[in-house]
Amino acid sequence: MPILAFLGRRLAIFAVSLLGASLLVFMVCSALPGQVAAIMLGEGATQAQIDALTAQLGLDRPWPQRYLEWLGGMLHGDFGYSYFDRRSVIELMAPRIAVTWWLVVFSLLLSIAVAIPVGMLAAMKRRSWQGFVASTLSQLGMAVPAFWAAIVLVLIFAVGLRWLPANGYVPLTVNPVQWASHLVLPVVSLAIVQSAVLVRYVRSAFIEVLSEDYYRTARAVGWRPFPALLRHGLRNAALSLVTVVGLQLSAVLVGAIVIEQVFALPGLGSQLLAAVSQRDLMIVQGVVMFLAASVLLINFLVDLSYAWIDPRLRTERAR
Repeated sequence: MPILAFLGRRLAIFAVSLLGASLLVFMVCSALPGQVAAIMLGEGATQAQIDALTAQLGLDRPWPQRYLEWLGGMLHGDFGYSYFDRRSVIELMAPRIAVTWWLVVFSLLLSIAVAIPVGMLAAMKRRSWQGFVASTLSQLGMAVPAFWAAIVLVLIFAVGLRWLPANGYVPLTVNPVQWASHLVLPVVSLAIVQSAVLVRYVRSAFIEVLSEDYYRTARAVGWRPFPALLRHGLRNAALSLVTVVGLQLSAVLVGAIVIEQVFALPGLGSQLLAAVSQRDLMIVQGVVMFLAASVLLINFLVDLSYAWIDPRLRTERAR
């Protein structure tokens, strides 16, 4: 069946990509300068002590052996143990995954919620001042770094108006209201840049829809411009939107690392930077591998969504 062939091919590509990502992550982390044992023992350690601790940690073994052990552990849900406190990497990552997850998901949802109506307005009013303003704001948003937008928002809404907290994080289970208030500024800061990028693609997609016969037919039978574009053009523009969202995911994750530092959020980004400074390679490998797997998984789901949006692609890609 074409759909099974398509799904099998996508799964195979996903598995090979995941394997390649794991090898690349391991090799890059192993090439980081500095000895873990020397950092753990401090400046007064002798070479014999460093060599003994290196052997105890298993870092003196050949890299293929260490990679296969790490890969086999991940297949069973074991990302290893931190070199410094000997706790499980999964145990250390689990509470931080939720923080980064909320930040990334909410920023993407807000970006899409802003990009669709603004992009439609920019397409329909592209020859008027409304379209000019929408296009100008999107260009300005693309030029603004996320950390700069975060600082400006903190100065206005946290320092000046005192409406929202400037930093910190409260878990959802502790206080839902404070949890939401601590996420508002980080989410908006990250969404500003992403929505500006999406607006450009949504605008281009809907401009193409405006020239199609089915849109003209809908207008001829009495549909108003905005409902006609929303009803008949959204599905066709969805392919471009889904593609860009998938491509922007890596940019959102990188932006989330920066935003977490600005707002002192205890997410994966702050954990990754701390682990790199300590040369805690097991945490570095675990966090980077989790982020890489997340990007590959989203791209896999985006690829599957193409077939759902446009069923013709199922047979074309299965060939």
